[in-house]
Amino acid sequence: MSRTRKTFRTAAAGLVMLAMAGCTALYRNHGYVPTDEDLSAVVVGVDTRDSVAETIGTPGATGVLNDSGYYYVQSRVRHYAYQRPEVVDRQVLAISFDKRGVVSNVERFTLEDGRVVPLTRRVTSSNIANKGFLRQLLGNIGQFRAGDFTG
Repeated sequence: MSRTRKTFRTAAAGLVMLAMAGCTALYRNHGYVPTDEDLSAVVVGVDTRDSVAETIGTPGATGVLNDSGYYYVQSRVRHYAYQRPEVVDRQVLAISFDKRGVVSNVERFTLEDGRVVPLTRRVTSSNIANKGFLRQLLGNIGQFRAGDFTG
């Protein structure tokens, strides 16, 4: 009886620990923003695109226009149980350049500075209309003719 009781307690403790682990928030960091210490090496009016890239690294995003700027983006996302992931911190460091490619402005933005802008990746859609991989693969069976393979 004692052994059964011990096994039951161990199983109950394991279930309690598993339930508690399921309710623990997980945090994931994405992106890179240079620290203030690294950024102090960038001098407005002196540094160029190339010197900024050498000093603090290339950004994860650049401006839409060639002379627009460098944008370093870092996000911290909280994943909690079954809820949707929530962005709890986002920093954007914008380095603007003039027409000559010289640094004209350095700005840092956080979530508190404005509204949340969701970051998405634009992906070119394929010309395949809702066909899964197997359907595409198996859909070609019987579609070949002997003339297709002769040179």
